[in-house]
Amino acid sequence: MPDRIPLAVALDGAGWHPAAWREPSARPTALTSAAYWRGLARTADQAGLLFATIEDALSLGGRSPEPDAETRRDRVRGRLDAVLLASFLAPATRRLGLIPTATTTHPEPFHLATGLQTLDHVSRGRAGVRLVAGSTAQERANFGRRLEGPDGLPASGRVEDDPALLAAFREAGEVADVIRLLADSWEDDAIVRDLETGKFLDRDRVHNVEFAGEFFSITGASIVPRSPQGAPLITALAHQTVPYRFAAEHADLVFVTPRDAAAVRGILSELDGSDDLRVFADLLVLVEDTAPAARATWERLQERALLTTDARVVVGTADDVVEEIRALAEAGVDGIRLRPARLPADLDAIAAHVVPRAAAAGLLRPDDGAPTLRERVGLPRLASRYARQEVGA
Repeated sequence: MPDRIPLAVALDGAGWHPAAWREPSARPTALTSAAYWRGLARTADQAGLLFATIEDALSLGGRSPEPDAETRRDRVRGRLDAVLLASFLAPATRRLGLIPTATTTHPEPFHLATGLQTLDHVSRGRAGVRLVAGSTAQERANFGRRLEGPDGLPASGRVEDDPALLAAFREAGEVADVIRLLADSWEDDAIVRDLETGKFLDRDRVHNVEFAGEFFSITGASIVPRSPQGAPLITALAHQTVPYRFAAEHADLVFVTPRDAAAVRGILSELDGSDDLRVFADLLVLVEDTAPAARATWERLQERALLTTDARVVVGTADDVVEEIRALAEAGVDGIRLRPARLPADLDAIAAHVVPRAAAAGLLRPDDGAPTLRERVGLPRLASRYARQEVGA
């Protein structure tokens, strides 16, 4: 029996299949409504899923490699800001971790860090972020401050063969470091609130961050007091060596896309030496009551718009998904992130059928009641680095 693992979910508009919005179960007129996202989050929360990631991008076409991504009319276009959406969902959920996607190239790192610290406060310790390195040409045009940058993978398909991509990952590393530095800038007991003396803040316990990197610099403390987790959970998606290295050096949790359970060992060897890094495998799932019904639905979707993905795709019944979860758990991953092909249909199926059957099979780790997302993934709450320095002095 493999170690029990948690399940998480990846939320993106009408679902991960580009034709999902045309399904009878879809709600294309509600994709930017508060009620739609609240319903998705509550379904995931009530099902006991560990966290939900929320996709985001900084242009209409997203990060699609399609040359007409900005202009085509048969794809879902328009989205809500993921960090703001996560803050809205926080009080509507109880245990669900909330991990918005953030591009590291254009948002100011200080603003991103304080937004995530705010999310951690309003969620009472359930905040994370998925950092995305680099930007598309259209994203750069939307901001108008950078003309040069990566334009997809080079012909070799390897990140290390494109200096612009390598620079993007170095910048993402600086952003990850600064998120943690600013989270540490307030010690836990910096706020005194002494009514008699009129002392609200112990200023000696708020530390200026002095960061001068290759891409930006920061001098000063966060405007947000230290949050329940100490620092938000930093996550990344990785497919090859440079992103694996980025995750190992800067992330708490990495999403990987093994083609099957046998490929997990090679990925884990790339991440070797990162004892504090949690590894979640992605599965893109379409779930129906019978395998023929699932295949028929998939074929209809593919006829309308071809999905290309390097994530493993499981089209079948809840039992089929559970068997894939079992194989990946036995291969040694720390958790599974499920990408529903259709929303809300496949999330509903995950909640109603996949989770109960995986639990009955002894595959799911029960909720241990830990108060923060960081602790629920098996990582300790971090003390401020400044407090540690004082103890050691």
